[in-house]
Amino acid sequence: MTILAIDQGTTSTRAIVFDESLRPLTTAQCEFKQHFPRSGWVEHDAREIWATVEQTVTKAAADHRIQAIGITNQRETVVLWDRKTGEPLHNAIVWQDRRTARFCEELHAGGHEARITEATGLLIDPYFSATKLKWLLDEVPDARARAERGELAFGTIDSFLIWKLTGGAHVTDATNACRTMLYNIGTQGWDAEICALLDIPMTLLPEVLDNAAEFGTTGILGYDVPILGVAGDQQAATIGQACFRPGMLKSTYGTGCFALLNTGAERCASSHRLLTTIAYRLDGEVTYALEGSIFVAGAVVQWLRDSLGIIQDAAETQALAEQADPNQEIVLVPAFTGLGAPWWQPDTRGAMFGLTRGTGPAEFARAALESVGYQTRDLLQAMRADWSGSADVLRVDGGMARSDWAMQFLADILGAQVDRPQVTETTALGAAWLAGMKAGLCGGMEDFAQSWDLERRFDPRMEEAERDRRYALWTRAVKATVGV
Repeated sequence: MTILAIDQGTTSTRAIVFDESLRPLTTAQCEFKQHFPRSGWVEHDAREIWATVEQTVTKAAADHRIQAIGITNQRETVVLWDRKTGEPLHNAIVWQDRRTARFCEELHAGGHEARITEATGLLIDPYFSATKLKWLLDEVPDARARAERGELAFGTIDSFLIWKLTGGAHVTDATNACRTMLYNIGTQGWDAEICALLDIPMTLLPEVLDNAAEFGTTGILGYDVPILGVAGDQQAATIGQACFRPGMLKSTYGTGCFALLNTGAERCASSHRLLTTIAYRLDGEVTYALEGSIFVAGAVVQWLRDSLGIIQDAAETQALAEQADPNQEIVLVPAFTGLGAPWWQPDTRGAMFGLTRGTGPAEFARAALESVGYQTRDLLQAMRADWSGSADVLRVDGGMARSDWAMQFLADILGAQVDRPQVTETTALGAAWLAGMKAGLCGGMEDFAQSWDLERRFDPRMEEAERDRRYALWTRAVKATVGV
């Protein structure tokens, strides 16, 4: 009895087969090309993404009989495709893309943010899908006219993959829909007023389902398999970390870093520029969360490797950081694609402070890892200020969570315990549980929560005065970078 999780991420696609006890059996992974046509623009070829799904699914499931499929995906990334052929009209515009920053400024100036935030829980920012979709409709030849004739379909990556897998099911789930800046998280429906404001035909939009639901059936493996679970990657990780109680908090360190605090049935409005979002929707019941988004986390390690050539492999970063000169206090603000929460500065670019003639690869590596810890503290301080409840120990996952050095620094700079589970790739695990639970192969929420297993707890070692002094250096560096 096996479950297949498709984990479509920002830089690669993975397919993982789990047994009914949610133990991983086989994995296949395939990277794909990143396209940067202009400064601040980031695109993917959606056809290449689909090809990586076909490759990894076929390879991972070759020796298994799959009973159910779960999908998790990079959120906010936009695809616009032809309903007849399934072919994209343009490269997918990635969540990191900043090309609509000027239009977002116009929406701000027009006084629209209060209405959009009240409806969607989001801030006006190029990060979200809505302005990306508007750009495609405005800039791709004949796209708007074709959309108005009902010839085109819009979707986030999950929706595009489901269309391709099923041969035409146009659906999404509540956690992906709520990241578009078009979905009303109070009424649980597409917001006609916002769609009209952005001149987006509502016929483009997919049907929105619960996270565990019947999304369609695929024959990609040569036999029919139902797709029964879908969640955006950060919500899937929240589920995979079993953060089912209000106050439970997780932070995922992938390309970016995303912290979600479960606030239960309470929709908590932020006064510190965090996002109010849907953690999950099961059996029609919505659980909300506060979310803080960091655009560059694991991507800063990729920068060390691909742009600077300091490392050949991400695993080398920890050893370098350990060798760094403790007397050099280098601060890196990795605003390569702007700053996310709580700053929300799309036009800011990266900066480094404290350089000396002795600064070398080790100091760069340490500053890169520390930048992720500092940004996480920004998020958690804002969450604690916004929410009246008490937050539990932070649960971490994602590729960077495997670094003991980075997680110890995180505990130190937060002054709080950090828990790392046995399974750090919890995004795929969350998608697998949703599908397995819907199929009746896995237990319910309580059983799944009890199966969560701690691998290591990191306790803070840094003195409070030193923690505050170092965080003040970070805050000063960010303000200098932003120009405030």
